[in-house]
Amino acid sequence: MSLFTFLKSRPIFWLSVAGTTVGGACFIKDLMQGCNFTKETDECNTVAIVTGSNTGIGKETVRELARRRAIVYMACRDMKKCEAAREEIVLETKNKFVYCRECDLASLDSIRNFVSTFKREQDSLHILINNAGIMRCPRMLTADGFEMQLGVNHLGHFLLTNLMLDLLLKSAPSRIVNVSSLAHTRGEINTTDLNSEHSYDEAKAYNQSKLANVLFTLELARRLKGTGVTAYAVHPGIVDTEIFRHMGFFSNFFAGLFVRPLFWPFVKTVHNGAQTTLYAALDPDLEEISGVYISDCKIQMPAPVATDTQLAKWLWAVSEKWTRAEILEVKTVKNTVPILKDVV
Repeated sequence: MSLFTFLKSRPIFWLSVAGTTVGGACFIKDLMQGCNFTKETDECNTVAIVTGSNTGIGKETVRELARRRAIVYMACRDMKKCEAAREEIVLETKNKFVYCRECDLASLDSIRNFVSTFKREQDSLHILINNAGIMRCPRMLTADGFEMQLGVNHLGHFLLTNLMLDLLLKSAPSRIVNVSSLAHTRGEINTTDLNSEHSYDEAKAYNQSKLANVLFTLELARRLKGTGVTAYAVHPGIVDTEIFRHMGFFSNFFAGLFVRPLFWPFVKTVHNGAQTTLYAALDPDLEEISGVYISDCKIQMPAPVATDTQLAKWLWAVSEKWTRAEILEVKTVKNTVPILKDVV
């Protein structure tokens, strides 16, 4: 009996198998979606920046902030895509206070230009969401000679955050959200070859950059203690855009057709992927908490290496030197506002 004849002779059975498979996949998909940030907050007059926000999690984050009436700056490299995303969000939310501004995290000059433009237009900043990222790309260098994943995922955001600290402090209570990943648990900071000049492994470089996000958050929280500016590292979950965008195998036509659907039940939608970011940025219950790692809208313990305060200080010092950031020394006096001092 041929396979075709066998299948043809049992149509009800195979329809049942197909239905059970699809139903099971949908059930798993639903379980994998994680938390939903459902607290209603009114963000009128709240000024926010979201990097890498013309697609994916960043775009969904902007959409929800706009729905809550925030003033949102989309800091993106590709202005054409940014304007298209902005138009869609404005039409949907009826919030015209959504702006596109060019910011290429792979260029320190571009970051500085973005900051200058922003400060000419706004005198406050309440939420900074460092969302932009690149994943497992072939070895490339930023405009300033940094390995691309380290440069975009960590160093670019390190500079941006430090250049915006004066406004964040002035606007306190304010928040910094660094979008990291569970990949940080597989990461290590290569203190002898941080820039991957002697050897390069795309996965190790990505994991290192995500660990750097958590360590950066830890040190930020230490430096900003008592100022009203809080910092959080978040794992958005495994989201379609994160897991596939820079992985060549899944961009292959046949892999996309036959293999990628197998992963569908196990990945979050971009809407659900944005929920933990929104929780960290908006939940009132987090106002007195800082320096934590959040996954599925819950504070979780990061990898042990991500709690190494000495490593966090070392990474900060190197990042400061490489980006030539103007670091603000923050001193707090009880019952007074923070005192800021430029450190040359």
